[in-house]
Amino acid sequence: MDITAAVVRSTSGDFTIEPLTLGSPGPGEVLVQIVAVGLCHTDLATRDGVIPFPMPAVLGHEGSGRVVEVGPGVTKVRAGDPVALSFSSCGKCPSCAAESPAYCHLFMPLNYAGARLDGTSPLSSPSGAQIGGVFFGQSSFATHAIAGERNVVKLPEDAPLDIVGPLGCGIQTGAGAVMRSFAAPAGSSIVVLGGGSVGLSAVLGAVVRELAHIVVVEPYESRRVLALELGATAVIDPAAGELTEQIRAIVPDGVDYVFDTTGRPDVIEAAAAALTNRGTLGLVGVPNDPAATFSLNIITTMIQGLTVKGIVEGDSDPDTFLPELLALYADGRFPFDKMITKLPFSQINEAVELQHRGDAVKVVLVHE
Repeated sequence: MDITAAVVRSTSGDFTIEPLTLGSPGPGEVLVQIVAVGLCHTDLATRDGVIPFPMPAVLGHEGSGRVVEVGPGVTKVRAGDPVALSFSSCGKCPSCAAESPAYCHLFMPLNYAGARLDGTSPLSSPSGAQIGGVFFGQSSFATHAIAGERNVVKLPEDAPLDIVGPLGCGIQTGAGAVMRSFAAPAGSSIVVLGGGSVGLSAVLGAVVRELAHIVVVEPYESRRVLALELGATAVIDPAAGELTEQIRAIVPDGVDYVFDTTGRPDVIEAAAAALTNRGTLGLVGVPNDPAATFSLNIITTMIQGLTVKGIVEGDSDPDTFLPELLALYADGRFPFDKMITKLPFSQINEAVELQHRGDAVKVVLVHE
């Protein structure tokens, strides 16, 4: 079928709105008409070459919409169902069998190869040239996308499809880090590094879990204000002084959890120095330099019993966690909509600049 998509043709290039051809859904695949799609830092990191991906390409991995058609063998959804799209997983490896699909042994080829496992892409140019697709099993910067049955999540009929897409990645990553990866108990304390959509979703998750101290470190004043509105108990401007000292001025005995969304080694090291005994450092930030490292003192880490934990997608199983977050939203306990700015899909490049300047936390691109 003929579709319209935002195509990136060169590293760090602008997105161009172009006509493309999308194939029919194959076995285990689902064709979705996209209503809206979130703009995520991972999309931009991939565009900029931090995460390798074949170009020209269609990115986008926080899509939401309605099923148009299903391929052979699909039983989870049928035409007309409202859905959110999340990451892809194989369903067969040890991690998937243990209900930890975020750590699927085939995560990289399924989400970052730019093609199906057989090497084909459902996307092509009008001339017939293959376009890199299947990004996170969807490539939803388009009017329509082919997704796998496993990364399609069926939603209630009244789900707000114009804003729900970011639940499929950024929001479930931040909230899941606190609610699932850490399973942070009531009364504990957390420092969130970065007040973007992932960090603020961690704040929402911390409020749900009833943490006593929820501290957000963020350079933009508007995001610090929003963090407090969403339930943070304190905010820190990193330019106001040495970060470790600022954290310990709020929680003198140290914090139980540090959650990093920045990928900046200097920030991570300073915040980790404010961890209490048996504290946990959780990492989700993608650094600008893929070879970036940070340092922790071995003896201090050992004596304090610290844990360093890499986190993918908030340890989420989207089929169960996304409905949980939607239920919390319906109850008024997870107001993720306060982070969202909606723009027409045609303004994708303007949306990139808006987020880069810090004038928007999470842009959702809506098809008109």
